[in-house]
Amino acid sequence: MLYGFCVSQVIRTAAELSLADHLATRPATAEEIAELEGSAPATTFRLMRACAAFGLLTIDEADRFHSTPLLDTLRTDAPRSLRGFALAVTNTANWLPWSKFGASVRTGHSQARNALGMDFFDYLERHPAQAQEFNAGMAGITSVWALELTKLIDTTNVRRAVDIGGANGTLLTLLQKADPALHGIVFDRPNVAQVAEAHIARSGFAERTEVVGGNFFESVPAGDLYLLKSVLHDWDDESCVKILRKCREAMEPDGRIAIIEFVIGADGDASLAALMDLAMLAVHNGRERSLTEFDALLRRAGLRRAALHTGDSPHSVIEAVAA
Repeated sequence: MLYGFCVSQVIRTAAELSLADHLATRPATAEEIAELEGSAPATTFRLMRACAAFGLLTIDEADRFHSTPLLDTLRTDAPRSLRGFALAVTNTANWLPWSKFGASVRTGHSQARNALGMDFFDYLERHPAQAQEFNAGMAGITSVWALELTKLIDTTNVRRAVDIGGANGTLLTLLQKADPALHGIVFDRPNVAQVAEAHIARSGFAERTEVVGGNFFESVPAGDLYLLKSVLHDWDDESCVKILRKCREAMEPDGRIAIIEFVIGADGDASLAALMDLAMLAVHNGRERSLTEFDALLRRAGLRRAALHTGDSPHSVIEAVAA
């Protein structure tokens, strides 16, 4: 457990060197991988030997490395690839705030500003490469769990779904694949929206999807279904109430909000939810919440819980309507 931080960086480097892609069709030596990636052969071997120790690779008598099903999760062409998520959670924006985690616990506030020199999302805005990793990671983890989520979110008779903080619109796109009549808006910070436009243009859903940049503390586009996936856990209670109120103000009379989050005490993997809860403290000043705590936020925002949906995904879907 103490060396967990080392393991996560081993995984990151395996992803950076595209080991899963290089070994997808045949085994290779460390020297062959080093030549493909322009890395040092001796240290590439040491990395790959460590990967074998953790079950990412196997090694034969000729010192050729073979892929494993675990490594295959880092392939770029895997439908449920974790490569983007692996890079997102191990980059500097997420990595440095953990060095001051003890102070976060003692003070009750994230130390991301002290570690990064500014808030997390401002840091991403000033570092486009890391922002790209973060957005790709959120899209990747959405793809891993979203097939189950699309079964839990009913879009029948929805005129316009608004994906709040939707990055490149992965969740909205998956809902549109399931519902050929669904139109929607991807809403995120202007710098993210600019990148999302190119992604939506390639997705095949441009005719049914609008991309809007803005600030969800100020206003959000009108719609009758608001998707808030992994948004509220980034923020403290006061900020969450502001976000929910803006959705309530812009929501069509018969609209609803779908909050997709871990629900503490109700998800199927308590250890994952517990770690994510601490990650929110370390990096964002946010938290994971219990159903009771979500209900309290909804009441303050003029909303009420209408339904709770759970499935195989570790995320739950809380549906809220106007109170």
